[in-house]
Amino acid sequence: MDNHKQELSQYRLEESVRCLKSAKILFNSEDFKSSANRSYYCVFNAIKSVFALQGMDYQKHSAVMSNFRSEYIKTKQFDDRMSDILRDLFFIRNKSDYEDFYTVSKKEVSEQIENAEYFLEQVKSYLNTQK
Repeated sequence: MDNHKQELSQYRLEESVRCLKSAKILFNSEDFKSSANRSYYCVFNAIKSVFALQGMDYQKHSAVMSNFRSEYIKTKQFDDRMSDILRDLFFIRNKSDYEDFYTVSKKEVSEQIENAEYFLEQVKSYLNTQK
């Protein structure tokens, strides 16, 4: 496997881990809006780490999500739950980042973090099989 692709994949995976750590810190300080954002970016970077191994890259978030679904979820390389997680994380992140007066609840963010952890663990397992 191309060494540059592996390095890029590892870098993006590490970024995903950092985002999850930040999401937890922000959650514990009751900054739920920022925590939701970091949970989403945990998943976004995890997906991009998978794409890096194939030499694929997309800048638009919608392209990242749709290509992950078509290339990896529909082909059963990842389970269907991952699509639901991605949809929910994206929805809440968009509402909290772009809608004035939108308030995300502690419960929603707690679920976001749990889902991001699950997603990240699934990606890590997949990447380990690709070495």
